[in-house]
Amino acid sequence: MIFTPLQARPLIIWYQTHKRDLPWRDTGDPYDVWISEIMLQQTRVEFVKDRFLQFRKELPDIPALADCSDEKLMKLWEGMGYYSRARNLKKCAQILCDNYQASLPKTAEELAALPGIGPYTAGAIASIAYGQPVPAVDGNVLRVIARYFEDDRDIRDAAVKADVTASIQQFYDSCSEELMNEFPDLPSLLNQALMELGAIVCVPNGQPKCTECPWNGTCGACLHQKTDQIPYRSALKQRRIEQRTILVILDGSRFLLHKRPDKGLLAGLYEFPGYDGYRSRKEVLDAVRKLGLSPVRIKQLPDSRHIFSHIEWHMKAYEILTDNIDQNLPEGYVLLNKKELRSFAVPSAFHTYKDWYFLQE
Repeated sequence: MIFTPLQARPLIIWYQTHKRDLPWRDTGDPYDVWISEIMLQQTRVEFVKDRFLQFRKELPDIPALADCSDEKLMKLWEGMGYYSRARNLKKCAQILCDNYQASLPKTAEELAALPGIGPYTAGAIASIAYGQPVPAVDGNVLRVIARYFEDDRDIRDAAVKADVTASIQQFYDSCSEELMNEFPDLPSLLNQALMELGAIVCVPNGQPKCTECPWNGTCGACLHQKTDQIPYRSALKQRRIEQRTILVILDGSRFLLHKRPDKGLLAGLYEFPGYDGYRSRKEVLDAVRKLGLSPVRIKQLPDSRHIFSHIEWHMKAYEILTDNIDQNLPEGYVLLNKKELRSFAVPSAFHTYKDWYFLQE
């Protein structure tokens, strides 16, 4: 697997003509590259576009991010999931303010040492924002390279990613002066071109658009009609199904929310109180009384399901109306009126129940 200028040149020319207009692209700001790359992990581009603009408006630079309250940050991140990404952004911003004059370092090695920045993101920031000749290998790049070189190895295998990374790095290390003069921003252009090709042409699901590909005629998987077989990706472990009972406790005008533990799934976020397993009405009422509350009425809400990367929650839920809840609440609980609930960052796992009260307006 040897990546050469023969592959690079037509790909870069294609990218310069066909790249999508994205709000973080070509701004010249390393902050934009960093925020967008973190947002794009496990989240669709179309969804990220508006959220990026909103985030940038509220938190325009690294100091603003470092000083942002957790509640505001979680609200800005609401709906994108994997909330540890947002917490790592803030943690990283604070380190940058303390140790890097509120700027992102330029080398992939320094970047990869920061919270929430792995090898791919470090390579993306270093190459796109600073023009450093380093690879940025994500799933799109792995798929594109596997198809081009007709590599039928498992792309989940770390050794395969290491080979692809090494091949691109070797290309940069031996790149000719002529090619560098032709494309002064070569690392930025090539890395983004590989990603873009995988995102809009050499797509993962469905038929790749081989006739639109700048490598049409030289791609091994296309020539031998193996695009449906390559890349090979071994199956992930089956998600574990967990049964949960969710309690929507309210006193007529206010909702009771509970803060989850600081570690683990949805760490530190607020939820409707919940319990493992399906609980009976009697068990639910007993749980409410243990909180020092007096239930007046209980009714069942629609069932719901939420899929995480490795767990699937199957949820049953009850609405429990109580007498007026005083402010002497157990630690970790808050009371929110309907307006506050609307603006509060509640994980998408609970949106079925949060939205239930606004759909009926």
